[in-house]
Amino acid sequence: MRDYRTYSVRNTHRAVGTRTSSMITRKYGMTGLAPGTLTVRLRGSAGQSLGAFAVQGLTLEVLGDANDYVGKGLSGGIIVLRPTVSSPLESENNSIIGNTVLYGATAGRLFAAGQAGERFCVRNSGAQAVIEGCGSNGCEYMTGGIAVVLGRIGANFAAGMTGGMAFVYDPDDKFEHHVNPETVAWNRVETEYWEDVLKVLVQQHVKRTHSRYALGLLNDWKLEIGKFWQVVPREMLDKLEHPLTAEESSSLKSAV
Repeated sequence: MRDYRTYSVRNTHRAVGTRTSSMITRKYGMTGLAPGTLTVRLRGSAGQSLGAFAVQGLTLEVLGDANDYVGKGLSGGIIVLRPTVSSPLESENNSIIGNTVLYGATAGRLFAAGQAGERFCVRNSGAQAVIEGCGSNGCEYMTGGIAVVLGRIGANFAAGMTGGMAFVYDPDDKFEHHVNPETVAWNRVETEYWEDVLKVLVQQHVKRTHSRYALGLLNDWKLEIGKFWQVVPREMLDKLEHPLTAEESSSLKSAV
């Protein structure tokens, strides 16, 4: 059985969904409630820490925007943000969530039709996220999960990143001017497996947010896939279950 609730939200409403997650955990445990069981739809501007520690079974959908610390400690829930239908703004060129999104997240998904502020996915250790741009220090100290950035990134991207993976759309070939190369390596998406991983996440993003911008990328996928970078911590290169490059994939198939 699925339950839907609708409310208005203001920027003075902080940590929306956290108390509900606590109640879910006490009754069902961290994973006892099926994903999508309870959907809370909010209209307006959410305050800090929207969906902090949100657990499996809870989905928060915001028509509007949100402040800093969205999805702090996200623990299996789903958070979706998109502009109102009447908004004239281009999602990929405007911010929809603030700074330090998904700080310390361990599981769950976030889809935001717009840009994030600074320190997006800092210390993320398991959540999956799709956004349309971010400020400085994106994926800082990330240790797990997958981040997809469908737009511009700020300086010092992937600083201290030791786990997880990121995909960055870079039609202007400016990525190398923004990435911190100390701990990560990057290459174009070369294998069918990782292309499927990326494409499915973008498809979910479009389904959840109705982003016209992301839909345009899907419609021209064969052309646009060549403009993505796949970013992986160097220490993870020999630990990936699936090959990262076409050469490695061919060698593996030949060995079999």
